Amino acid sequence: MAHDERSFPADALSAPTGAEDALSAVRRPDGEPPRVLVLGATGYLGGRLVPRLLNGGYRVRVLSRSSQRIAALPWVEDVEVVEGDAADAEAMGRAASDVDVLYHLVHSMTSGRGFADTDRTIAENVARRAAEHGVSRIVYLGGLHPEGVELSPHLASRTEVGDILLASGVPALVLQAGVVIGSGSASFEMVRHLTDVLPYMPAPRWVRNRIQPIAVRDVLYYLLAAARVDPELSRAVDIGGPDVLRYGQMMNGYAVEAGLRQRGIAALPVLTPRLASHWVGLVTPVPRQIAQPLVESLQHPCVMADHAIDEIIPPPPDGLTGYRESVRLALGRIEIDQVETSWVDATVSRAPSDPLPSDPEWAGRTVFTDRRTRRTTADRDAVWSVITQIGGANGWYSASALWALRGWLDRIVGGVGLQRGRRTRSRVVAGDAIDVWRVEAVDPGRLLRLRAEMWTPGSAWLELGIEDAPDGVSYWQRAVFFPRGLAGRLYWLAMLPFHGLIFSGMVSRIVSTAEKAGTENAA
Repeated sequence: MAHDERSFPADALSAPTGAEDALSAVRRPDGEPPRVLVLGATGYLGGRLVPRLLNGGYRVRVLSRSSQRIAALPWVEDVEVVEGDAADAEAMGRAASDVDVLYHLVHSMTSGRGFADTDRTIAENVARRAAEHGVSRIVYLGGLHPEGVELSPHLASRTEVGDILLASGVPALVLQAGVVIGSGSASFEMVRHLTDVLPYMPAPRWVRNRIQPIAVRDVLYYLLAAARVDPELSRAVDIGGPDVLRYGQMMNGYAVEAGLRQRGIAALPVLTPRLASHWVGLVTPVPRQIAQPLVESLQHPCVMADHAIDEIIPPPPDGLTGYRESVRLALGRIEIDQVETSWVDATVSRAPSDPLPSDPEWAGRTVFTDRRTRRTTADRDAVWSVITQIGGANGWYSASALWALRGWLDRIVGGVGLQRGRRTRSRVVAGDAIDVWRVEAVDPGRLLRLRAEMWTPGSAWLELGIEDAPDGVSYWQRAVFFPRGLAGRLYWLAMLPFHGLIFSGMVSRIVSTAEKAGTENAA
């Protein structure tokens, strides 16, 4: 597809855009643009890499288990989508056919126990299919780590994956990155919320360890440039930003950029990584299953062992981005509501993933519903605008204390809770996370369907919609719950009194907010 026909806003991409001379595609001997395969295209980095590859003139193919999630992304019309799992030999074989560069950006950080086996299986399958189909280059993003120490399970797994890819017979470049700082990154959100919330922080001893953070824009620069390195080169290299800091210095560097006073930090020997991850999970939006590998990776000093990367990929023309500048850029993207991708979009282990069944399939199954409708004088656009802003900083339009209590209870049992928030304040697409919910379906102006990712003894959905009514429209909402066993039935009965407060309040506030906005716009 020609550049000016693309549906994604290429001119809105932050640096690097992929169109830079040193990063754009070099045509194959047959005159065709090179084809790249991206594994993990819906992830934090993959979702940013794909539009930049397109902008650089590459033909892009993605492998995804969720065609619905891919379909919601702005660049879907510009890529070839292969549906399937990277662990499946047949799907991986289809995806790897006629591919020049393969980006492996998949890891199972949120998959719970057995994640290492999952990542190993995927890596072995990727390596085998890449070799079979003559892929010219594999690019993998691993983790920066010290040598000669016992690594955390997640860092050890990522190191193992890199080793498997390097042994594949396909030239592989394994980029070992430190803490990634950018709007929406889990590492940045952990620093941001710990600093925002705590004026004084009792912390594990790892706050004294020296680490080398890297801006997300510099990670993208190295990923893009990796497609053009010497075709025979195959090795692992460290990448990092220009600053080497202690974690406590990172927090106070953030405080300066955010206009906060310096935070007092006390390193305590009694806070183990597991306890610290529970603490982070309670204080920040980052849930324990994501916080734990992040915390574990900070147990040892992690700085670049050498600068061999400079001989393979020269630094960006304007130099690498300093830590405080990367914080400033991240805060700027949040301020203008232009966060490209976020950790909140990661799938949640053990959360239900099946879509809401259609009505005929409910026959013979126990299902509880709560449906409410309200006629409104507001027009469809005004009501839809209110619906799409639900959750996050705007809340749920009713019983804030009850929602907060439900989110807190979810965090206690290891769930995501309300603190996860949302990636943007006003736009929703399928696959987005909104607090304890996942957006399952969006029909603009008509329907927003949310699937619960909180702990419940069953599966739950919440639908918010608009339908035509005489002389206007009606707002409607429906809660649907499929109980699991006796516990599920008792749970629904216990929640009925609260539903009366929560759901009736939501209907009233959503309609009144839309009508007020319509009146103000007409004035």
